[in-house]
Amino acid sequence: MDDAAHDMSLYSGRPSGLIGQQIAGYRIEREIGRGGMAVVYRAKDLRLERTVALKLLAPELARNDTFRRRFTHESRVAAAIDHPHIVPVFEAGETDGVLYIAMRYVSGQDLRHLLDREGPLPVGTAVRIAAQVASALDAAHNHGLVHRDVKPGNILVAAGTDSDHPEHVYLTDFGLTKKSLSLTGFTSVGQFVGTLDYVAPEQISGRPVDGRCDVYSFACVVHEILTGKPPFQRDDDMALLWAHQYDQPPPLTDKRPDLTAAADGVLAKALAKSPDDRYGSCLAFVAALRTAVTGGAGHGHPPTQVNLRAVEAPEHPGPPPEPPAWARPVFRS
Repeated sequence: MDDAAHDMSLYSGRPSGLIGQQIAGYRIEREIGRGGMAVVYRAKDLRLERTVALKLLAPELARNDTFRRRFTHESRVAAAIDHPHIVPVFEAGETDGVLYIAMRYVSGQDLRHLLDREGPLPVGTAVRIAAQVASALDAAHNHGLVHRDVKPGNILVAAGTDSDHPEHVYLTDFGLTKKSLSLTGFTSVGQFVGTLDYVAPEQISGRPVDGRCDVYSFACVVHEILTGKPPFQRDDDMALLWAHQYDQPPPLTDKRPDLTAAADGVLAKALAKSPDDRYGSCLAFVAALRTAVTGGAGHGHPPTQVNLRAVEAPEHPGPPPEPPAWARPVFRS
C-alpha cells in the first residue's frame, strides 16, 4: 500500500470526518464554510485554549512557489493590520503540504445570510454597516493591501456593544487574494476567479487594480444591502461581465423610492466604469451616501435593529460533511 492509499485508509468508515482531528496545534470542531479551493473549520487552539476559524487551502496551491511566497507576504500584512473591523489573523503557515490560516472566530453570521433572511435593510442599518466595512477597506488600502473580493459572504455581522451600536461588522478573507490565486495556473482564458456580481470592470479586463476596485465591489454590496439585489442581474455570466464593463447601473430609487435622487448620483459615481471617476476611498463614498440619505441632518432617530442571532450548529446536527479528498492526508488523530 502506498503512502497516499494508507492516508486515505485512515478515514474509511469514519462518519465523524475530521471532527476531533488535529492539525498544526488546532483541534477541528466543525466545518463552517467551504469554497472551491479552501475549507474553513471552527477549531480549538490547543496552545492558548481559544476558539479560532481555521482555513485550509488545497495542496495544489502550496506546490506553486510564486503563490506560496505571495501567500506568506499577504498573510503577514493582513496579520499586521490592527483594526476593529478586520478579522485578526493569528497565524499562517504550512503543514504536510497544506497552507492554513488561523483567524479570530466570530460568533455571528455573514451579511449574505442576513440579507437572505431579512431582505433590504433599513437605511440607518445599511449606513452603519457600510461605514464599518469602509473603514476596514481603507485601513487595508493604507497598508498596500487590496481585497479584490468584497462581497456579502466576506462581511461578518455580530452583535454590537450597546443600543447605539447594534451590530459590529468584520471584513474577512484577506489572506488569499484573487491576484495570488491567478498565479497558480487555476485560471485560464474565459475563466474568472472571483465573484461576478461584485467584480470591478478593470478586474474583468485584466488591467492593474488598486483600492478603487474595492470601492466598486463595495458599492455593489451597498446596492444589495439597500435593495436586496446587486446592481446588475443577467441570465448568464458573459452578459453579467459585459454589464459591469459597459452598462449603466439602474437608479437606486427604482427599488428604494424612499431615497432621494442624490443617492442615485452617489451610487453611480461609486460604480463608475473608470476608477478615476469613482470616490478616492470607501469612507468618502459612505460619507456622500450618508449625506444623500439623511440630507445632512444627522441620525435623528434611534438605530433600527435587525435580528443578529448567531448561527450556531444545531444540538444534534447529524454526521458532519466529509472533508474534501485533498484535506484528509494532513490530519492525524
